[in-house]
Amino acid sequence: MDRRTYLGAVAATAGAFSAGCLGRGTQNTALGKPEDQGADSEDLPYPAFGEEFPESTLPDPLRNRTVTTSDFEGERVVLMTFIYTRCPDGICPALTQVLRHAQADAIENGYEGEAAFLATTFDVERDTAEVLREYGEAQGVDYEAENWHFLRPESEERAREVVTDTYGVEYERIDPSELKGDHSGHDMGEYAFDHYPITYLVNREGYVERAYAGVPETSRVVEDFSAVAEG
Repeated sequence: MDRRTYLGAVAATAGAFSAGCLGRGTQNTALGKPEDQGADSEDLPYPAFGEEFPESTLPDPLRNRTVTTSDFEGERVVLMTFIYTRCPDGICPALTQVLRHAQADAIENGYEGEAAFLATTFDVERDTAEVLREYGEAQGVDYEAENWHFLRPESEERAREVVTDTYGVEYERIDPSELKGDHSGHDMGEYAFDHYPITYLVNREGYVERAYAGVPETSRVVEDFSAVAEG
């Protein structure tokens, strides 16, 4: 599927995946099917409701370890998104805040040990361990909860393999001048990324409960996440 077709598909279903449904789930899910889902999960260009979440292994440079998604099966509910720290339009900070608020809810309600938050960068050249640490601190991430992982692929080739090929998150490196709007107050450096945001909610059994295309409403994600974690 080419990029234009892909973005058209995710745009058409973004609203549907932001909507929640706390009704009866399937054999593999706790939540019900998202309301008004525009296509069957198998017809979407990324893992979606009721499908097995693909496995990947990536370094967590802040904790000096690797993280394999399947390691959380049977143990933790996972919320995973994809960002880069120099994102100029607020999308990546908004996605990070969605995860951070879910983390805060887990801590407040005592299920932080049953949750995992994975924020994966695709800017492997600039998002070093120190940059990711400072970004997380600025976003209010609680590192002491020991359930947050910034993941950084080892190379651009590996980033494409995992972020795009495995999880269906298209991104394109562009000149900052190609971005719409006034970003004069933001230091983007020599390049920026055109990307479409997706966030995954995965249950303990390793199945996708939600694939939120676009920037989802924080309260909806927190509600969905806590329902799956505490259900």
